[in-house]
Amino acid sequence: MDGMEKRAPSYKDFLSWKSQIGGDHGFTPIELPAFLFDHQKALTEWAIRKGRSAIFADAGLGKTAMQLVWADNIVRRTNKPVLILTPLAVAAQTIREAQKFGIGARRSNDGSAVLGINITNYERLHLFNASDFIGAVCDESAILKDFDGVRRQAITDFMRKMPYRLLCSATPAPNEYIELGTSSEALGYLGHMDMLTRFFKNDQGNSIKPSVYRNRGQQFSKLDDNAKWRFKGHAEKPFWRWVCSWARAVRKPSDLGFDDGPYTLPPLDEHQHVVTARTLPDGMLFALPAFGLAEQRDERRRTIEERCERAADLVKHGDAAAVWCSLNDEGDRLEKLIPDCVQISGRDSDDEKEAKFLAYIEGRARVMVTKGRIGAWGLNFQHCAHTVSFPTHSFEEYYQQIRRFWRFGQKRIVRSDIVTTEGELDVLANLQRKAVQADRMFRELVDHMRDEMQIARSIDFTKNEEAPKWL
Repeated sequence: MDGMEKRAPSYKDFLSWKSQIGGDHGFTPIELPAFLFDHQKALTEWAIRKGRSAIFADAGLGKTAMQLVWADNIVRRTNKPVLILTPLAVAAQTIREAQKFGIGARRSNDGSAVLGINITNYERLHLFNASDFIGAVCDESAILKDFDGVRRQAITDFMRKMPYRLLCSATPAPNEYIELGTSSEALGYLGHMDMLTRFFKNDQGNSIKPSVYRNRGQQFSKLDDNAKWRFKGHAEKPFWRWVCSWARAVRKPSDLGFDDGPYTLPPLDEHQHVVTARTLPDGMLFALPAFGLAEQRDERRRTIEERCERAADLVKHGDAAAVWCSLNDEGDRLEKLIPDCVQISGRDSDDEKEAKFLAYIEGRARVMVTKGRIGAWGLNFQHCAHTVSFPTHSFEEYYQQIRRFWRFGQKRIVRSDIVTTEGELDVLANLQRKAVQADRMFRELVDHMRDEMQIARSIDFTKNEEAPKWL
């Protein structure tokens, strides 16, 4: 017969398959440009060889450069298009970065695909045909963490048959280990539920099947909110080994053994401001911490004026600043109190949002007022060193807000002011608790990654077994 006879799988192959930690699906990089820093070269080379992988690198470590080089290598190798998906307004920034690095890339807003790197935002994914692309990049892939999300399912389905996939995020799973399963599923490794049953158990002691619901003709799954998942007794170390087989996590270059150099950031100066509410809840003689989401929402709406006035006073210093809000009424009030600001809201079209972001970046607007879910992902605002926010329960959103400014290239001390009321102190405490939990998770991920990089995948036995002569 022509060619070599296919080798029968060995027991070692079987164990590798069962462990879910083997297999490279990529190739040797064609080119790693000189503009990449050492840690960026190491991560990009690993991701290209892996083929389907995730880079969980903290903000400012150069994920845009790495994903552009990764996509460029895929295009050169296969001579087929690659799609980069970004948050709103980040597509234009990625195009500028590609031009700066001399990498060919174009923006596509209508679903068309050309040979090379195509860039669009997540909101336009439904216009594209997955069969047109050989690979895809999810920038700020923390968008996949929501297991119940319609968008998460759409992205996973879009990439399902692609041989090359890359996820990039600074906060892959802010404070819940089990959220890593959605990234694994998008990459074609263990599905989310498969991961849960392999490494975790719940209070009910069973495998909870997700309930199924339909949205726009498609079926989606929703997990039982009452299920509290925790590691099985033996599974924590195998879980991290498995994660590190398809992901790399870096908070600073020294995590990979390189010099931190210019990535040593200036200090972060955090302050909390508790303002006094002018009105009290119905039936109350004095302010108490709001209990439950309903009371917290009421507290937030009832104190818009007080909080916005304090936030406006904090940014009256003449330098660039940003104020993050959660309610439309907050944004509108801040826009009136800060005359030289630009408000970027959900009412704006995509083009209007990008124009306003650019005005802020170029200094034509001194202060930016916007919501975290609009502008807290992927954008670079190193020209500013002051951020003001109102606390929410989302640690990820707060972290991303700060990291727009506190990142590589920032030369000044970054000041973060949090404005709250007596009634929302529990919200602030919950945010601080999640910050500690998130730091622990990322630290464990980095530590296990270091160990995993030193572990041999298999042991080759050189001596043949011999049966005793008396048998």
